[in-house]
Parts: sequence; structure tokens; C-alpha cells
Amino acid sequence: MRAVTFQAPGEVRVEERPEPRLTSPEEAIVRVETSGICGSDLHIYHGRVKMERGFTLGHEFVGTVVEAGSAVSEVAVGDRVLGCFCTACGRCFFCRHGDYHKCDHGRVFGHGKTLGDLQGAQAELVLVPHANLTLRRVPAGMPDEVALFAGDVMGTGYHAIVDANLVPGETVCVIGLGPVGLCAVQAAKVCGAAHVFAVDRVPERLALAERFGARAIDLEKEDPREPVRAATGGRGADVVVEAVGHPDALDLAIRLARKAGRVSGIGVYAERVQVHMGLVWIKALSLRTGFANVVGHLDRVIALLESGRLDPRPLVTHHLSLNEAPEGYAIYDRREALKVVLKP
Repeated sequence: MRAVTFQAPGEVRVEERPEPRLTSPEEAIVRVETSGICGSDLHIYHGRVKMERGFTLGHEFVGTVVEAGSAVSEVAVGDRVLGCFCTACGRCFFCRHGDYHKCDHGRVFGHGKTLGDLQGAQAELVLVPHANLTLRRVPAGMPDEVALFAGDVMGTGYHAIVDANLVPGETVCVIGLGPVGLCAVQAAKVCGAAHVFAVDRVPERLALAERFGARAIDLEKEDPREPVRAATGGRGADVVVEAVGHPDALDLAIRLARKAGRVSGIGVYAERVQVHMGLVWIKALSLRTGFANVVGHLDRVIALLESGRLDPRPLVTHHLSLNEAPEGYAIYDRREALKVVLKP
């Protein structure tokens, strides 16, 4: 089968790889019909995340089940399904407490040995462990480009808001308007935020945030602290979402949050950073970080996508074939794309 593989920082390649085979009764094999290139794939592409040469990339996918183990009961051969970016066993301490993203046996697709040695989904076929939790049937009539977002990007944006315990009527500020940040803008509106501020430097992304109902702030032209304070009686935002994964963005998030506010850090970090703990401490901020509990939110996110209240379609800027994946990575790296979708 064809698969997109990591070769070296800045280099991916489409290669022939062996087709996956079932090794457990809880596994399924999915024929991938749509996959995506994600911002975390770009971290691998840049060499920030350790990856073995020849490893298959990708963790977002929609397709059809072509084989299922004897213990797989929630989906069946022939079902059109979407996948979560990570797997969960459903039985360990963390799964029993609903923290599926911290499963003792959890593995992340396409991220090498460091995160479970699970080959990725930018391929013609993908092996799916713990299929009962990792896969969901796609609602009839839902386009692949919408379903694709449930298992990672929209699920992560939704998690950023829900994990920060947003109360309807509060003010949210989202820093970084990549796909996850823009999904967080949508989720904040759906979850009842009275005001949503969206901070970035890219005019097209700022325009999309405005389309989703946010007040856009261009960092090149405006200090975000002024409009946020003006809208909150000088307090600052109740919730700040840091969707960049950069120390400067985290520092800005800490400064934009009100006293006793919440910072939701969903940007990817792979290295040490300095945090102004004095400011975090004196403001009594709550800081939540880490990748999202997509499995835990999945059914609600799918329902919101099906209803149209969450709509990621405006984020998809490029449709490419699997063979064009290397160009897709290059386009994404040059910031010429917001979301790249791959088809076989």
C-alpha cells in the first residue's frame, strides 16, 4: 500500500509499505478515504518531535472498516467511520476516570516510538487498536471533510473550552488562529461565551475568526490587552486559549487572563520553556495543558458537527491526492494553507 513516510526534517515521501494485519481481537483495519495534515504533523516535519525514518505519518482519518477482530462490537466491516488521533483501552485507571487521553495503553497514530509506535493514517490502510473506543460511525450525509475534524482538530478546540470550565456569559480570548484555534473560537461561541477575542498576525485567519463571530485582533497593529480589558471592565479574559505552542504566546495568555482566570494551553510543546510563575501565582491562575481528551468529547462533538453548530468546512483550503502529500507539507510549512485534506 502507499503511505506518507517521514525521512528527515523537511522531507516526507510516499512509499510502498506492507499492508497492516490484525494482531488482536480488539483491532480493526480501515481503508482510508480521507486524511489530513495537522499542525502537530508539522512539528514532526520540522524535527521538533523525534521520529524514526520511514515511519508512516498522520493521525486524522475517515474511511471504511474492511476487517474487524472478534471483540470489536461497536463498528463492523463496511461501516463508514472516523478515527480519534489516539487510542484508549477503556479499562485502565485513567480510562475508568474518563481521562482517555492519558490511557496507560494509549497510543498516538503517526508519532513514532515515543508515543506508542503506531503507524499513521496518511496511507491507504490503517490498523486501529481498541477499535470500540477509537472509531465512531460517521452520521449519514456528513461529508468526510467535516467528520475528519471530530477525531482531532475540532475535538481539541472543543476540549480547550470545556476543560477550562467556561461558564456561559464569560469572555474568551484565543491566541493563535490555526485550525485548532479557529475551532476553539467556534466552540467558545457554541458553549455560551459572551465575548470571544481572536489574536493572530495572518489577515486571512483573522477574517475567518470574525466570520465565526469573534473580535479579531491583529498583533501587528494592536495590543490585545487594551480591547480585552475594555470589554471586561479592566479585569481581563475569564478564559485564554493558547493555541500556538510558543513561549511568547504562553506569556501573553498569562497576561491577558483575569485574576483567578483560566489558561488552556493546547499548543504543542516538545521542549522546556520559561514561565513567569510569579505572575501566575499572584494572579492565582489555573493552567491546563496537554493534548485533548478527544475520545471523551467525541459523541458531543459529532452531534454538534451534525447539527451544523460547529462547522469546520471553511478551514479546508487544499484538497490533494495522497501522492501529492510532500507538496501538501511544503504548502502548509509556507503558511499558504490552513487545512490540507488528502484523498487516495
